Amino acid sequence: MDMVNEWLLTWGDLLWTWIVLPVVVLLGIYFTVRSGVVQFRLIPEMFRTLTDKTPRTVDGKPQSVSAFQAFTISAASRVGVGNIAGVGTAIALGGPGAVFWMWLMAFIGGASSFIESSLAQLYKTKDKDGFRGGPAYYMQRGLKARWLGIWFAIILIICFPFAFSSLQANTIAATVTATIGEGSPEWLPWAIGVFVAALTALVVFGGVRRIASVTQLLVPIMALAYLLLGLAVVALHIDRLPEVFAAIFTQAWGFNEVVGAAFGYIVLTGVKRGMFSNEAGLGSAPNAGASAAVTHPVKQGLVQTLGVYFDTFLVCSITAFIILVSVPDLANAERGIDLTQTALVSTLGAWSSIALSVIIFLLAFSSILGNYYYGESNIEFINPNRGVLAAYRVLVVVAVLLGSVVGADLVWNFADGVMGLMALTNLIAIALLSGIAFRLLKDYTQQRREGRDPVFTRDRMPDVTGIEVWEDEISVTGPIDVPTKRRQAEKHRDHLHDAPHPE
Repeated sequence: MDMVNEWLLTWGDLLWTWIVLPVVVLLGIYFTVRSGVVQFRLIPEMFRTLTDKTPRTVDGKPQSVSAFQAFTISAASRVGVGNIAGVGTAIALGGPGAVFWMWLMAFIGGASSFIESSLAQLYKTKDKDGFRGGPAYYMQRGLKARWLGIWFAIILIICFPFAFSSLQANTIAATVTATIGEGSPEWLPWAIGVFVAALTALVVFGGVRRIASVTQLLVPIMALAYLLLGLAVVALHIDRLPEVFAAIFTQAWGFNEVVGAAFGYIVLTGVKRGMFSNEAGLGSAPNAGASAAVTHPVKQGLVQTLGVYFDTFLVCSITAFIILVSVPDLANAERGIDLTQTALVSTLGAWSSIALSVIIFLLAFSSILGNYYYGESNIEFINPNRGVLAAYRVLVVVAVLLGSVVGADLVWNFADGVMGLMALTNLIAIALLSGIAFRLLKDYTQQRREGRDPVFTRDRMPDVTGIEVWEDEISVTGPIDVPTKRRQAEKHRDHLHDAPHPE
């Protein structure tokens, strides 16, 4: 078993280092240039569209989940234990300079996230719960390659709802056991597993709307709780803050004598850990982005780009500052979650270890829900039979239970390598379809310049085939809102010279 684990680790590192990471970086730069730096230029639009009113059906019900709920589903998956353990590992291996490269990767990856989620919205389909879609759908509808979509869907199902969800459950069990300390009963991991599996079943058997309502509550709570902990630690070490910022920027460019990391290794560590955390370009978040009911595909592309920033610039940065202001000497520092826990306890005391355990539970459980939804969307792509979906839900609950009690190393290494194949498949697809995404962006900005709240219908791009929804303005905006939107458009047009708008 050790030999298999070592082979998987070596194979995964080679794939990510020499193939996936260069493709991610180069495509991210290309998308940034071609889109006119959309991930920076339209930041105000990201916040505006996040709270957009959800289009409704004829009977007044929401067509699907809202833009904000889709944001929280993807954030639930993105913001997981990796934001605490992954950042701790990055700093232990690459020093403070690795944080700079995590930030830069998030900015570059924001363009890739915009492309993939806009495409997912364009090629989404309708089901009884609302909308669903993702890379498998735009591979079939946009590239006319259903075989490629099935290949992608299988990889994602293996990685996210099964492997990664079992690992999140494992982290919950390990953290609770460590918090109790010596003398914890042997049956405790099983009890934790049964509890987490039961909670998972209660949510996932309720469908996407229940998942959205739970993540809509959990994500802001866990982010706020973690932010408050981080601010408390930074406040108590406020005198070290200038030194920490200086270390992040200066040590990003050269050898770090404390942790023994050379320039190339610092860059690789920051970029890789950052991408594992924010998932930009990996093809996972578009599955959540496609579920939203919005009036233009670009709106959810912008919202999902904001999700990348939320993950890295907020949650990952909190972890980085907790560690760097509390542990000035990184020589022989522990890796992963232990480093973050040590930093918290050394500043705030033993109670903070319990608080961190609660936050980790929220992070890990919300990730399980987000991962589950990604799998559900792809199960329905392969086979929409309700019996298949019910079997999938049972298997996810079993994976969560077993993940609480089994060893994690082999599963981690296997999933990391397979996720590299998933990322490569998605990156090829969005590169081939990116021209359509750029046309969507041009249509969106043109409507904003005209003072309109952008609405997309498929007759605006009649040469593009494979679009199932977006039939007409009434079906997109909801019948009640059309007259109102037209009056608003006329009002905006009259006062256009007074209103700021994106270039």
